[in-house]
Amino acid sequence: MKKIFVTRRLLKENEDKLKEIFEVKLNASDKIYSPSEIIEGSKDCDGLLTSVTDPIDKDTISKLSTKIKIIANGAVGFGNIDCKAAKEKGIAVTNTPDVLTDATADIAILLLLGASRKAYEGRIEAEREGWKWSWDFLLGKQMSNKKIGILGMGRIGRAVAKRARGFNMEIHYHNRSRLDDKLEEGAIYHKDIKSLFSISEFLSINCPATPDTNKIINSKTLNYLPSNCVIGNAARGDVVDDDAMIKALSSQKVFAYGLDVYNGEPKINPGYLKLKNIFLLPHLGSATKRTRWDMAYRATKNLEVFFKGEKPQDLVN
Repeated sequence: MKKIFVTRRLLKENEDKLKEIFEVKLNASDKIYSPSEIIEGSKDCDGLLTSVTDPIDKDTISKLSTKIKIIANGAVGFGNIDCKAAKEKGIAVTNTPDVLTDATADIAILLLLGASRKAYEGRIEAEREGWKWSWDFLLGKQMSNKKIGILGMGRIGRAVAKRARGFNMEIHYHNRSRLDDKLEEGAIYHKDIKSLFSISEFLSINCPATPDTNKIINSKTLNYLPSNCVIGNAARGDVVDDDAMIKALSSQKVFAYGLDVYNGEPKINPGYLKLKNIFLLPHLGSATKRTRWDMAYRATKNLEVFFKGEKPQDLVN
């Protein structure tokens, strides 16, 4: 029986399923392991089931046991793993696409709504118990009938577009390549971000984290946006230059910003915490019980298929 090292505590149902198929080393305390602990803990194992909190870089991979043949990442992304180094060592890497699309798209809309309707400031006023209705009390921006720009029109971006249509929004997007008509569903393609940003009254960031998208939202590109726009980020923290965003929020170039992801999370740039035109969530994009179950089940399925000698559905290297 193959042995799997599981880096984070899973839902009980998922751990029970793993035990039916493999010998497993579980993380009962849900401690976030250091690279050295992952290396040591997995030295007698055949595979890893990892999470986005696990930085499996080139150095870590070089020190993994030669017994390790697969890293099944329980996430749609795999930026936490050096896939090139893994491939060179003969280690397969898989992810879990599709299963968290709807949950993350829901959060993307929540970020835009929470930011645009001053949810953070509203809670502060509600807790003071001294607020009163007035014509100009905490006036936000309405999403209905506005233009939304979607940066990254993959599965999640398209799911955001579907939800935005419920607000009668005009859908615009930029992607590495234009979608076919069936997937576009009437959305308007922009070949570069300057063109997209220039019309984005609301901007939803849904692009993957790559060297090309690192700090793609910066002082230069923020100036492409209309004044008093609203931005939501349900993608990755490192696509945004925090200092530039804080400056734009402080000057009201950006009306409000909703974010579920951060540079160096769980730490947050302290500049954000000084602002009120901000709506923060602690990386809840996939945080529904159904989605988390599906993620772990899909990672388990990738492991099971791999050790049967077949190609996993979600192989990324």
